[in-house]
Amino acid sequence: MEPTTHRSAAIRDGLGVGLAVGLSGLAFGAAAITAGLSVPQACVLSLLTFTGASQFALTGAVGAGGDLVAATLGALLLGGRNTLYGLRLADLLRVRGPRRLLAAHGVIDETAAVTLAQPTPEAARTGFVTTFASLYLTWNLTTLAGAYGTSFLGDPGVLGLDVVGPVAFLAILWPRLTASGELRRLAAGAAAIALCATPFFPPGVPVLLSAVAVLVVMVR
Repeated sequence: MEPTTHRSAAIRDGLGVGLAVGLSGLAFGAAAITAGLSVPQACVLSLLTFTGASQFALTGAVGAGGDLVAATLGALLLGGRNTLYGLRLADLLRVRGPRRLLAAHGVIDETAAVTLAQPTPEAARTGFVTTFASLYLTWNLTTLAGAYGTSFLGDPGVLGLDVVGPVAFLAILWPRLTASGELRRLAAGAAAIALCATPFFPPGVPVLLSAVAVLVVMVR
C-alpha cells in the first residue's frame, strides 16, 4: 500500500474516532452542571484537562459532596495511564521543542489507539494529529453545548440528568471490561473496596482507596 493511502486511512480513522467520541462532551457538560459547576468551569475543565474518564470522575465526586482535593487526586490517578501512553508514543511521534507540551496534552486513550494502529510512522503521526485535533475541537464544543443547555433547566436532577455522569463513565469503561478478564477482576476488586469504604469516609476518598487494587496488579 502506498504511503499516501496509509495517511488517508489514518485521517479517516482519526476523524471517525474524534467526531464519535467527541459527542460524549454533551454528557460531560450536563454532568458538570448537575454536579454544581458553572458553564465556564465546565468549559475550562475540558480545555485544560481533556481526558474524559478523569473529568467524569472529578465531577462525580464533587457532585456527591466530596472534597475537591480527594476528587482531584482520584482524577489524577485515572489520568496517570496517559503517562504510559506518552512513553510508548514518544519515539514514534518524535516531537521536539515546545510542541512536546502540546503533543503531551493530546495523549489520551483515543489518540494512542489510533496512532498505534497505523502501519507506518508517517501514518501514525498523521493519525495522532487528526484524532487530537478533531476530538479536542468536538469535545470542547459539545461540552459548551451540554453545559449551556443544562444550565437553563433549573434543577437538572428533576429530569434524571444526575445519572448522566455515572452512565457515561460506565460507557467509557465497558468496552475495556468486556475485552479483558483481568480488567473485570480488577474492576470488581476496586468496586468492592470503594463500596466497603463508602460508609466510613467522605465522598471521593473511597475512589482513592480503590486504587489499592490497581497497585496489587502492578506489583504482580
